[in-house]
Amino acid sequence: MDEQALLGLNPNADARYRQRAMAYFEQLKESQDAWEVCADALAKGIYNDDHVKFFLFQVLEHQIKYRHDALSGPQQQLIRETLMKWLQGQLMNSQPEKPFIRNKAAQVFALTFVMEYLTLWPKFFFDILSLVGLNPNGVDVYLRTLMAIDAEVVDRDTLHSTEARNLIYNSTFQDTRRNTLIKDTMREQCIPNLVESWFQILQAYQQTQPEITCQCLEVVGSYVSWIDLNLIANDRFVNLLLSQMSVEELREEACDCLFEIVNKGMDPVDKTKLVESLCQVLQSAGFFHVEQEEDVDFLAKFSRLVNGMGQSLVLSWTKLVKAGDVKAANDTLQALEGKVPLLLQLLVHADDDISANIVAFCYDYLHVLKQLPQLTDQQKANIEAIMLAIMKKLTYDDEYNFDNEGEDEAMFVEYRKQLKMLLDRLAQVSPDLLLEAVRRVFNNTMQSWQTASFMEVEVAVRLVYMLGEALPASHGAHFTGDATKASVLQEMMRTLVSCGVSGYQHTSVSLEFFETVVRYEKFFLVEPHHIPLVLVAFLDQRGLRHGSPKVRSRVAYLFSRFVKTLHKHMNAFIEDILRQIQDLLELSPPENGFPALLTSDDQLFMFETAGILIVHGDGPAERKQGLMRSLLGPLMEAFGLLLDKLSRETEAERQAALGDCLSHAVGFCQIMTYMHFDVFPADSLGWLCRALNTRDNVCDSLVHISGKSST
Repeated sequence: MDEQALLGLNPNADARYRQRAMAYFEQLKESQDAWEVCADALAKGIYNDDHVKFFLFQVLEHQIKYRHDALSGPQQQLIRETLMKWLQGQLMNSQPEKPFIRNKAAQVFALTFVMEYLTLWPKFFFDILSLVGLNPNGVDVYLRTLMAIDAEVVDRDTLHSTEARNLIYNSTFQDTRRNTLIKDTMREQCIPNLVESWFQILQAYQQTQPEITCQCLEVVGSYVSWIDLNLIANDRFVNLLLSQMSVEELREEACDCLFEIVNKGMDPVDKTKLVESLCQVLQSAGFFHVEQEEDVDFLAKFSRLVNGMGQSLVLSWTKLVKAGDVKAANDTLQALEGKVPLLLQLLVHADDDISANIVAFCYDYLHVLKQLPQLTDQQKANIEAIMLAIMKKLTYDDEYNFDNEGEDEAMFVEYRKQLKMLLDRLAQVSPDLLLEAVRRVFNNTMQSWQTASFMEVEVAVRLVYMLGEALPASHGAHFTGDATKASVLQEMMRTLVSCGVSGYQHTSVSLEFFETVVRYEKFFLVEPHHIPLVLVAFLDQRGLRHGSPKVRSRVAYLFSRFVKTLHKHMNAFIEDILRQIQDLLELSPPENGFPALLTSDDQLFMFETAGILIVHGDGPAERKQGLMRSLLGPLMEAFGLLLDKLSRETEAERQAALGDCLSHAVGFCQIMTYMHFDVFPADSLGWLCRALNTRDNVCDSLVHISGKSST
């Protein structure tokens, strides 16, 4: 071995040594037999440095991955002997190797297994098990090797590099064929022995070696998907797993393992029996008392397990119904109903992760209810309880940061989307019940919105908004057709726009108010006398002049939508609206560092809105042209002033800002021309043509200046 080169493996080594180490690695890879020195060093445990050990395994790994078929029989035998001697050495070590060494060793064992199990090393597992017995260091490597084999042979998410795939395997088809053959051979020859070894490990180490026990549980969970379930789903094994649910260090991994067992495909009747037996034991052990459990990490795992059991029962019920087995289907439905109280405890839990993990079961349960010809009183009560849980969980908490939304806030937004899916499904099962529940919550909240928390007010308005999709209507016609639905929605909208809640001092409530108003814009076709109230809200400090830039920006867009739909009812307010938004349309170069109320994109919506009001208003063309001229006049005047300032400006950053303002001015005028050419003042067209030419020249000059300054 080149000892000088090995010094370069240390992360703190200088560049010269590191370069020499890389060159040495390449030399060993390309040599026909130099790697044997590395194998000998591994087998004899010559080196104590962890980085050197890792390097030796890398050299061996390269030979197995890329040159295995080219190796002679004795060389292949040398690899097997090297691995077993290294493993034997681990049994005698007082301290195990570092995890990254053990993981690399497991990968090399797994690669050798893939290459040789079907031909040269059929006793791979028997040799390892007979050597390690229950030695903790040996068992650790054995379990890591099993997980590495799962990644190579079973796990469909495993990605090999293109180069590796081309060199080792001829095609994806051959990969799949080989992996299938390996699994079939393992099922025939060694899986029962492996399962027995897992049982012995779990039993021996659950009190003394929690890390090894958790590793073993992970192995069981990974392998259970493709081995005979009867080897695991029996009283002896399941009772052992259930006992580990009561051990604090093991219970999360035990939950995951039971989840994989429950998810295993099997006969629907047998699956129902398995789930019921698990639930009985878990319930008798007190796991169903969710409110008494303080460990939220465990509860998140437990919620996932219950979700898996619930979905398994739903799938079994579906299969039995299709098969026409009425009795078995009814038994499964009864088992399913028995899990709803636990579902509700988890769904309404204060921790959103715990709640989110049970959403899929809840969704599937509602789908089952939708298919039933008639609902029992208990099922109706379950629906209402789910509805109340959704309404509660939709509520923001005190820690939500509206000013600086980060990862936690993004996760809650995603969680809300899951709850919305539940609400939509619930509406399919019992639309009348949902409508009545929302009306009750909304009316109670609006009666005292002045003293209610923003969370309560926001979610009450949000629920009304969500009804728009939960109870769909053709082209948003929520206020025609079904008289009951139309009446309830109309009543709630009437309350929303008249009770004063638009003045609630919180951005979430402000946004939800305007979003809901625009979602139900057809309401104002039925009751147009409410339009002035809403227009005032749009135009004052509740909307376009709100203290939050986020609210102002969103309201600018929503206002344009509101006007597009209802402009025919706004003729009497056109001049007043234009006057109130005039200052919002002004160009605003950064004169003093204070930002404008609206961004240029927001202003674009406002110009479109003003154009729609002018064009679709009553009156002769002269009146419309006059209004358009009064709208564009300040813009044209500002353009001239900005152009003059730009000609005298010497600072590059300032020039760029003024150039942007000039470009926006021309862009706004262009939009008005394209949309409303028939009322665009003729005397303004010439100005626009000149402005376009000026803008292009200015842009070219600024690009030239920018290029010079950068060089």
